[in-house]
Amino acid sequence: MRLWLHLMEEVETIKRIWELKQRADNPAILDMYIYGDVESDGYDWWSGEDIISETSANTFRNELAKHPDASEINVYINSYGGSVFEGTAIYNQLKRHPATVNVYVDGFACSVASIIAMAGDKIIMPSNAMMMIHNAWNVVYGNSKELRKAADDLDVIMEGNMQAYLDKAGDKLSEATLRQMLEDETWLTAKQCLELGLCDEIAGKEADMTKAQEMLQKVNQSLTSKVNYNKAIAAQIREMAEVNKKPKPIQPIAEPDPEPIVENKLQSFFKSLKK
Repeated sequence: MRLWLHLMEEVETIKRIWELKQRADNPAILDMYIYGDVESDGYDWWSGEDIISETSANTFRNELAKHPDASEINVYINSYGGSVFEGTAIYNQLKRHPATVNVYVDGFACSVASIIAMAGDKIIMPSNAMMMIHNAWNVVYGNSKELRKAADDLDVIMEGNMQAYLDKAGDKLSEATLRQMLEDETWLTAKQCLELGLCDEIAGKEADMTKAQEMLQKVNQSLTSKVNYNKAIAAQIREMAEVNKKPKPIQPIAEPDPEPIVENKLQSFFKSLKK
């Protein structure tokens, strides 16, 4: 058990993908790195323990509170996206903070990570960086009424998400164009982002994409594991449902032994005459 815990600690150390730290030369400047999925806090049903995500809005809020005098925040993003609820909250925390926010898209700012990027007073993208925007999606189950409500809820969520892009882009991007781009799940180069007002500057030097590719590979492996896990759980649920549908076998009931024939008085009388 101790060896297992030690190995798990090493894994946690290796997979760290989030960091907020002060500049050594200027404590008022913070560097924030989002390198991986934006995930909410969770709960381990097996151990009964809370799971604290490194990229949750709660974690960011707690870390940011340690630096009340920050005057500048540099956000470095290389993320495939994640929870729209967590990402939207991080976006609003950055927008609300009095510090100047500079966003650097080191590799990819996809899905909700692109919304976090929109919090930047200045967004800088190397020429080989990418951004991807799309409509929010969810996995739901329930009856027809619940499914329709889930679709309506997603439409409302996207109205808020759209505003983040429109506020940043200004006159360079119309609402109609944005809606179509979200519907089409659009990938954008740095040049396209600059033309649409979704970034402010193209860096003169290309970003090193080696780590970005490694990160995406890990993210894809993680997503594959989650999908396989969910499929296994779904299979178990279907199996349990099928078992409950099957009629229970009818237990055979033993027939009662025939009751002994009780002779009436008349039969007894005739028998006595024969003797």
